[in-house]
Amino acid sequence: MTGDDAYGHPRLAALYDPLDPDRSDLDAYLAMAEEFAARRVLDIGCGTGVFALLLAGRGIDVVGADPAKASVDVARAKPGAGRVRWLVGDATALPPLRADLATMTANVAQAIADPAAWQGTLRGAYEALRPGGRLVFETRDPAWRAWEGWNREATHAVTDVPGVGEVEHWLEVTGIDGPLVSFRGTYVFAADGETLTSDSTLRFRERAEVEADLAGRGYVVEDVRDAPDRPGREFVFVARRPEADGG
Repeated sequence: MTGDDAYGHPRLAALYDPLDPDRSDLDAYLAMAEEFAARRVLDIGCGTGVFALLLAGRGIDVVGADPAKASVDVARAKPGAGRVRWLVGDATALPPLRADLATMTANVAQAIADPAAWQGTLRGAYEALRPGGRLVFETRDPAWRAWEGWNREATHAVTDVPGVGEVEHWLEVTGIDGPLVSFRGTYVFAADGETLTSDSTLRFRERAEVEADLAGRGYVVEDVRDAPDRPGREFVFVARRPEADGG
């Protein structure tokens, strides 16, 4: 399989949460939603809906969008999912919105590796924000070379997944081309012996590149923060759509 099947294949999408149960990385985003008094949030690349549901649980009006239908199906099956508006698609084809805050958590921004798709995402988020609304997202600092730890020795594990059984899984880098790092996840299901693989590519952008991309799309970069879960290793961008931009 290719094309981020970890999100698009139903059997792998169902593993996303149990294989990554610690989502303390989302605490910083919850804090920013409160800091900016956001009442309407667009969660771009919502995946299985963990962050969207946390927001909805706080009474926030949430739209969760993701191009991987299998992941959105997982989200829709969770308790409280009816409080979120789920969309299958990316930020380039959103309905009219006036969000106070748009987010891309975890690897979402880096997974938009194609330059045209990235520009389209920034444009779509801008149009979905009310004037004065903010876009918040993170990206790893390339200087830390995070991909050097993406190998079988460092990532191999066996997880007992409720209702599924033991799943053996690991990551391996498959290619590096400038800022693009490709890697493969392998998943072996003990119950029936099936092996599935998922290929992904992330783009490691320099801080100056991201700031230039945001400015080029009309945003004002308000802040570049540290990521509490990876101190010194990530950039967290806070960009604002100006109050009076003619849009």
